[in-house]
Amino acid sequence: MLPTESKKALSFKRCIEDGDLVIVYERHDVMKPVKVTKDGVLQNRFGFYRHSDWIGKPLGTKVLSNKGKFVYLLAPTPELWTLVLSHRTQILYIADISFVVMYLEVVPGCVVLESGTGSGSLSTSLARAVAPTGHVYSFDFHEQRAVCAREDFEKTGISSLVTVEVRDIQGQGFPEKLSGLADSVFLDLPQPWLAVPSAAKMLKEDGVLCSFSPCIEQVQRTCEVLRSDFIEIRTFEVLLRTYEVKEMKVETGAMIGESHDEEDNGGQRPSKRKHISNDDGYAVSQDNSSSPTSVVMARPCSEARGHTGYLTFARLQCLS
Repeated sequence: MLPTESKKALSFKRCIEDGDLVIVYERHDVMKPVKVTKDGVLQNRFGFYRHSDWIGKPLGTKVLSNKGKFVYLLAPTPELWTLVLSHRTQILYIADISFVVMYLEVVPGCVVLESGTGSGSLSTSLARAVAPTGHVYSFDFHEQRAVCAREDFEKTGISSLVTVEVRDIQGQGFPEKLSGLADSVFLDLPQPWLAVPSAAKMLKEDGVLCSFSPCIEQVQRTCEVLRSDFIEIRTFEVLLRTYEVKEMKVETGAMIGESHDEEDNGGQRPSKRKHISNDDGYAVSQDNSSSPTSVVMARPCSEARGHTGYLTFARLQCLS
């Protein structure tokens, strides 16, 4: 666990100690969480790394294996933890998480209710957003998932900011002790409309609710119930498109548009960097000030994620 300073926003210690959790980064799609121990050894395709060599080094350090190959040692931030955590359920990813945190208006000092906890992906980001004086109350009907989530929060150093309880929110609603205390409520449930009346009681005036649902039929039923106590009801679908960017060598004959003649450019001044497309679908950025055979190419990733779910937001209607 990486201790945090309770009087400051959530931040990690800068140097690694025995017992800390770090993210071992090989490349953007190959990472793993590792608990540092004095006698520990990490083995991968690059060789082996002794944990004792890591202790005392700052986070972000590049460390070498016995074969001279390197990995980076990074802090378990919410963004990285989302990519390496154990998937006990389907999780929310960074695009949806960032949208949720913003539209729920979560800031330091907020009290946020979440149901269900699942794998804890969103909980980790919510904890950082409410730190240092706020709190996240997370509920899951599955006892073993709740136990695993608590263990993960201990590992990542946010257990003081998140309380996990076993409770069926659809059937029982939120605990009465939290009535009127929540700034925001997040629902990730099979039948979220059953929990909406209870969520309305938990929210402060002008509080915001968000419901995540994979199917549009769930959204429709939830919106019907929301209309009785909520206003500003909106539903979003967040789609993220990522690109691969590579510097590549191409044949000189493949270059396009070498002329800098102003007449050929419609009277416009010649540009230093030109953009073309090749047969593979790459967008090519060509720098005329450097080697004519060196180009930067970009194309959409073939494994881009599509639909994840719908995010429905609503604001509690003030009675006064």
